[in-house]
Amino acid sequence: MRSLWRGAISFGLVTIPVSLYPATVREELKFRMLRKSDHSPINYKRVAEADGKEVPWDQIVKGYEYEKGKYIVLKEEDFARVDVEATQTVDIINFVAMKDVDPLLFYKPYYLEAGKGGQKAYVLLRDALVESGRIAIAKVVIRTREHLAAVKPQKSGLILELMHFPGELIDASEFKAPTVKSVGKSEMRMALQLVESMTTRWEPEKYTDEYREALKGMIEEKIEHGDKATSEPPRKKKPSNVVDLVSILQKSIEETGRGTRTFKGKTKTRARSYTSSKRKKAA
Repeated sequence: MRSLWRGAISFGLVTIPVSLYPATVREELKFRMLRKSDHSPINYKRVAEADGKEVPWDQIVKGYEYEKGKYIVLKEEDFARVDVEATQTVDIINFVAMKDVDPLLFYKPYYLEAGKGGQKAYVLLRDALVESGRIAIAKVVIRTREHLAAVKPQKSGLILELMHFPGELIDASEFKAPTVKSVGKSEMRMALQLVESMTTRWEPEKYTDEYREALKGMIEEKIEHGDKATSEPPRKKKPSNVVDLVSILQKSIEETGRGTRTFKGKTKTRARSYTSSKRKKAA
């Protein structure tokens, strides 16, 4: 895999050469908009609102709407004046306790690979973070944009995880909090019993994108058989108005005891895949 960034981690007088690699991948199924009559792909034009005329690229500028219908135009040199210097350095600002950082701030991880001559310092930083229970907060420029980031120990290595700036988070106080302040002891006891009965070892390979797999299966079926390939959509559970919370908890515990919701039993899932429904019909 090609690295998307090469540089160094810098803190104090320590410099550690590193390479940055994506830690996640998400392959979305891509669709084109087509004309229904002949499946001709639909293209989009850049059209001016004022007269509906198409605008060529060399006539397009970037504008900021500071009042309704009023814009200030920014040129390339304006962006250059505020552009951050791409230093190819993960500049560590400080170290903080992991528990003190709001988890909502983290959003995209990358693997950090030690560069030539930097392995000892790399291991030293990794072990120091593990021993201290801290993470490093840093600034880094990737593809001309400055990011807030955290350097964290991850198994035998380090990861760089991009972060939202705190001002980007929506304050939770803007949302309505529950008006119920406490629950009954019997309800809590049964809730804990239900949690305990559904608790298993963490096995990440059991969690898959069922919607994507079902959609792929349906597409393959249509490629093979055309529009004749149809199946009934899964029946959706109707939400019930919870009146007696204790009886609902009791019923959930009983169902869990029969193995209807466990991964090991796999007797019932919330979302039935297209492919599994086809197998049932064939049987």
